[in-house]
Amino acid sequence: MRMTKAFVAIAFAAIASAPTVATADEGGISFWLPGFFGSLAAAPAQAPGWSVTSIYWHDSVSAGGGVARAREIEIGRIPANVTANVSANLNANLNLGFLIGTYTFATPVLGAQASASLMGIYGSNSTSLAGSLTGTLTGPGGGTFPFSRFDSIDSSLTAFGDLYPTFMLKWNAGVNNFMTYVTGDIPAGAYQSTRLANIGIGHGAIDAGGGYTYFNPQTGHELSAVLGFTYNFKNTDTQYQNGVDMHLDWGASQFLTKQWQVGMVGYLYQQIGCDSGSGDRVGCFRSRVAGVGPQVGYIFPVGDMQGYLNLKAYGEFANENRPAGWNLWLTFNLSPAAATPTATPKRMITK
Repeated sequence: MRMTKAFVAIAFAAIASAPTVATADEGGISFWLPGFFGSLAAAPAQAPGWSVTSIYWHDSVSAGGGVARAREIEIGRIPANVTANVSANLNANLNLGFLIGTYTFATPVLGAQASASLMGIYGSNSTSLAGSLTGTLTGPGGGTFPFSRFDSIDSSLTAFGDLYPTFMLKWNAGVNNFMTYVTGDIPAGAYQSTRLANIGIGHGAIDAGGGYTYFNPQTGHELSAVLGFTYNFKNTDTQYQNGVDMHLDWGASQFLTKQWQVGMVGYLYQQIGCDSGSGDRVGCFRSRVAGVGPQVGYIFPVGDMQGYLNLKAYGEFANENRPAGWNLWLTFNLSPAAATPTATPKRMITK
């Protein structure tokens, strides 16, 4: 079965997700969005030029006391002179649209195919927190007094998010494909340190890593994995710096025909460095989550271009110091189709 068109479409769509909002570290929020990479992540595209990817992403998550307490500290609801235990629930629903423009260069770089992209975000975040705080209040003279309060906060926002540039190099050697990438966060999105719901994350970040894809066009078998690490800069509004994060995204699929692809996707996210900064009042607060779910893809012609639709969903588990729930991705990619080779005219054939 000939899978070159599938190879092109999904190789472009492999970058069609990105880090965003509402999932780990400071108050339960990180730069990296698990699910960023999927099937054929390391496969080079077969046609240079521009491609465009649009994504609808829905995320529904919740968390208990530890994350709720961290979020209340982050937005200034628990003053520094209050030691409080929090019995509360945090719930968030996000509906975001991602738009990614990618240019794939025709000239190799270090023997690899190079591409550069920029992603923008627009959408809504609706977050609520409800529960009780009990503890002690320290007065100016050092005396302590009982403290008790019930909080109910609803916060909603529709706005633009941060900007995410990405640069990739990809190598192909038969059924084996390798890639390396670097990406980052330009904190230009809607963010207020005192607001529960944000679209931006309030600080810069740099993320880099590498990946591998096994793809056999004859059998339609595919397996991909990408490992990366995030360095987070300090949030100058809160004086809080997230620790180093590690993330592993993977995808496995089978092409049933030249157009239809089915399989599984998953991720593991683990913070490996402790949080720090003068604004850190929650300690190390390392966060973790894992997710797994199904995917289905469909490839089709769009004039002289090539379209690719992918639907994937993740159910999360094994979370710590981080909200967990489920998320859904609907991706549409439009990219140049691979050129069709033409036969050499007989009159041009020479001995």
